Amino acid sequence: EFELYQSRSTLQDTAELITSASVSAIGFEASHVTVQQAQELQRIAGVSWQPLNHPLEPMRMVKSEAEISVIQAAAAITDAAMGRLPDLALPGISEAALAWKLESFMRGLGASGLAFSPIIAFGPNSARPHHSPGDRKLQQGDILLVDIGAQINGYHSDLTRTFFYGKTADQRFQEIFDIVLAAQTAALAKIKAGTNTKEAHLVAAGVIADAGYGEQFSHGLGHGLGLEIHEIPFLSSSRPPQTVENNATITIEPGIYIPGWGGVRIEDLALVTREGTKTLSHSPIEPRLIFP
Repeated sequence: EFELYQSRSTLQDTAELITSASVSAIGFEASHVTVQQAQELQRIAGVSWQPLNHPLEPMRMVKSEAEISVIQAAAAITDAAMGRLPDLALPGISEAALAWKLESFMRGLGASGLAFSPIIAFGPNSARPHHSPGDRKLQQGDILLVDIGAQINGYHSDLTRTFFYGKTADQRFQEIFDIVLAAQTAALAKIKAGTNTKEAHLVAAGVIADAGYGEQFSHGLGHGLGLEIHEIPFLSSSRPPQTVENNATITIEPGIYIPGWGGVRIEDLALVTREGTKTLSHSPIEPRLIFP
């Protein structure tokens, strides 16, 4: 599989490689090639290009021991960064500044990059599941949602924790936090090799709906991850159901989001086995930060 950029030299290199391999028909992943890239490929004489529907993703769902080891290393760096929050999340710091401090810390521990742009959300901003860090300053009584991940050798990690920034979490926050945690716990207990992705999502969604917040869980339960931050399987009720394979690495990340108030999401990275799930994230799940 080639990453095709819009440069003549890359196209020439691809053509030379194909010529040296003496092949006349090549399949390509249609969902990863743009129209312009497809037109460029057609310029390579003597080759018949056959668009394929996700030929590699199912194979990539199952991780080797070496891949799992690298993902675990990325998860360990992410855990360590989350553990630094009590020292970094000081009164008055902005979302963007905290994102930068967490990125710097992960890179200092050996991350080759970020798995994705960090989601750092204070107060009402935490009601946006994919909020981009901005200028809002952290203040006592804020919800603090942190979704970060490190990348090592092309492999990703993903972790979310939600805190109440103050000495005592208010009753509403604690109630919603406990519901989200119960939903995640139920899903982790349900999933093992052979589990249907839609059924897994519905386990967590059912816990949240039974508590009266069904409309406030607005995304899928989780997703596969590896060389991409989002890859199959997708644990969702809105996507075609799939079977979760043994040695898949997945996220489990239920959430409740209330506009104008805030949101709670708890996300862990897990390895799927025939017996169940093995959590690869080890950051404590604690809903409170204490002012220094």
